[in-house]
Amino acid sequence: MGSDAAPRRGGRSAALANLALGVPAVIPLYCLWWVATEYLPMDCHSTADLADPGLRNCDFHTLDHSTGVLFLLVVTGVLMLGAVLVVDAVLPPKERRHLWLRSVALIPVPFALLLALATFTTD
Repeated sequence: MGSDAAPRRGGRSAALANLALGVPAVIPLYCLWWVATEYLPMDCHSTADLADPGLRNCDFHTLDHSTGVLFLLVVTGVLMLGAVLVVDAVLPPKERRHLWLRSVALIPVPFALLLALATFTTD
């Protein structure tokens, strides 16, 4: 009976730990979402491009915020990757590491829930 309970408990703790990692991961995931939906679709990527009359999809506010958002994405992304590496690859015992690595897919769940709530409340 004890051998059956240990894998379930290990899987549950792996899932909860990765869901908990997903809460601070909201910051780099939101920055990545902003880059993919706001910054990359623009036709211009510098303030010099604002004067070009042929460019239609060019927003000064997005350009103004891009440096800070990209910096925040890199810093928080590196910190989160380090945390995921430590929590899911270094700390778990070797025989249960596969459970922890499979549960990494739960990290974006809090961000997806927040994104769904934001979309639901704006409609």
